[in-house]
This record gives sequence, structure tokens and C-alpha cells, in this order.
Amino acid sequence: MARRPPGERVKVWDGAVRLVHWGIVATFAVSWWSVDAGRMDIHLPAGYVMLTLVLFRIVWGFVGSDTARFARFVRGPAAVLGYARSFLKPRASIWIGHNPLGALSVVALLGLLLAQVLLGLVSVDTDAIESGPLAHLVSFDTGRQAAALHGLVFDVLQIVAGLHILAVLYYMVVKRTDLIGPMVTGIRRLPITSRRPTRIVSPWIALGLFLLVGFLVWLLVTYPPR
Repeated sequence: MARRPPGERVKVWDGAVRLVHWGIVATFAVSWWSVDAGRMDIHLPAGYVMLTLVLFRIVWGFVGSDTARFARFVRGPAAVLGYARSFLKPRASIWIGHNPLGALSVVALLGLLLAQVLLGLVSVDTDAIESGPLAHLVSFDTGRQAAALHGLVFDVLQIVAGLHILAVLYYMVVKRTDLIGPMVTGIRRLPITSRRPTRIVSPWIALGLFLLVGFLVWLLVTYPPR
């Protein structure tokens, strides 16, 4: 008689979280390449897409599915320290969604990405030709400072993203926990005794919110305030 794999298949991540996650990865790569290639005609639209993705993810963190909500996975110092003590142990992680350390990474990345895009909106280049759509709202000196900070935040993002990738690989190799597969399929195999996500919000609600956020971003960059 064949052995059944331990645990059962559980829907952990909704489609909105997964699409936004990989959308941010792709858009970050395009933004990186376009600025190195001097393709501001691509870099600026990529920034608008990133702003839409990040703003939607923040909104979804309050109204979305169980595992998407900040209130569900952001923990206090005691929980973070408690989980950190077990981080180096090789046993598998059975957290349903983001663990307390992973939550810090998510919040840090979203905050840095939001700061990066907002700074880009008001950044001014040296000849004031390739500037952000809201650069006219600030002085030239302030726009130049925003551009410098835009570059600095990008350097910090590279470090945080690199640590995030290393952590995912560590979980896969040492803790025998696949975090990539569930972020593709939404499904994870968990012990039967594990607590389940309580609610998965309709994808139609997610689509409506995403289109609304995208429309507001389009309005902002197409008809900026004067």
C-alpha cells in the first residue's frame, strides 16, 4: 500500500498576492535594466506600474484574503524574537503564510518600493529634461535631492531583495521548506493539525480594486496637479 504524503494540500495564497508578487519582481527587473540602458521611455512607465502594484498590495493588506492581511502576519517584537531563535534550526517551517521574520521583509520591501517610486515622481535629472511627472511641484534643488535619494533607496532595495532571496534559498536547502512553489500555485502541503486560512476574498474584488488603483495612478501621472 503506497504511503500518502504527510499533511494535506491547502490554499494559502490567493491569485492577487501571487500576481502582485511576481509582477513586482518583473517590474523591478525592467526598471533596473531600463535605467542602466538609459531608456527613460521604459523606466517611467515601469515606475507607474510599480506604484500601482505596491499601492494595490498595501490596500489588499487591509481588505484582502486572510494570509494577505497585515494584521494576520505582522507580529510584535516578542513573536519575532521567538521565531528568530528557531530560524537556524533545520526543522521545516509550518507557518501558514508569512512567518514573523518574513513579515519584516515584506513590510520593508513594500515601504522601500513605495519610497523609491514616490521619489522618482518628483526627481529631476541634471538637465531637467528627463524628470518625474510631478517634478514641477518642487524646486530644482529639491528635485535633485529626490533623485539622489531615489538612487540611494535603490541601493538599499538591492540589499534587502538579496537577503530575501538568500532567506528563500535557506528555507529550501536547510529547512526543507519550499516557499517558491506555493507563491506560484497558491497551494502548500501542511500538517492536518495546522490552522487554516479563514477567508479567501473573491478575485473579482481584487480585480476591481486593482483597476481602481491603476486608474488613479494614471490620472495622477497624466493630469498631475498644478
